[in-house]
Amino acid sequence: MVAEDLPAQLACRVLDVSESGSYAWRSRAPSERAIRHTWLTDLIRQIHVDFRGVYGYRRVHAELTLGHGLRVGEEAVWLPMRKARLQGLSGRPAYRRIPHQPTAGDLVDRDFARSEPDRLWVTDIERHEALPNPAVVKGHRHVLVAAGASKLRAA
Repeated sequence: MVAEDLPAQLACRVLDVSESGSYAWRSRAPSERAIRHTWLTDLIRQIHVDFRGVYGYRRVHAELTLGHGLRVGEEAVWLPMRKARLQGLSGRPAYRRIPHQPTAGDLVDRDFARSEPDRLWVTDIERHEALPNPAVVKGHRHVLVAAGASKLRAA
């Protein structure tokens, strides 16, 4: 309240504490618990950054206990993360870009028509089916049809 420009005497009266106790509290050194919470918050923030902001409090807790060998409870991780406004990503994203990494460019400018055969090969990255090995499929040979697709035919 004093930080909000209220008089110290009024703040002490409202909070029902003595003025001398208030001034003693302001000049007191931080406790071991406060120092540990500050250290733990910094460590949590570093773990959160190292894992690209994906980890929530459960995974940060697992990283602290299993990766760093610290004995800490989930609530002791949850509260500093909440106070520092850190949270993980929820759900499974369909696609997540890596920050500051360029994606592949469009090398054909969406022009798929060519005047000669075998000048442009394209494929669907999401559904790329491997061509069968002719040595494995005996009695058959494969013939290339459309770009990247295969068709089996009796020999």
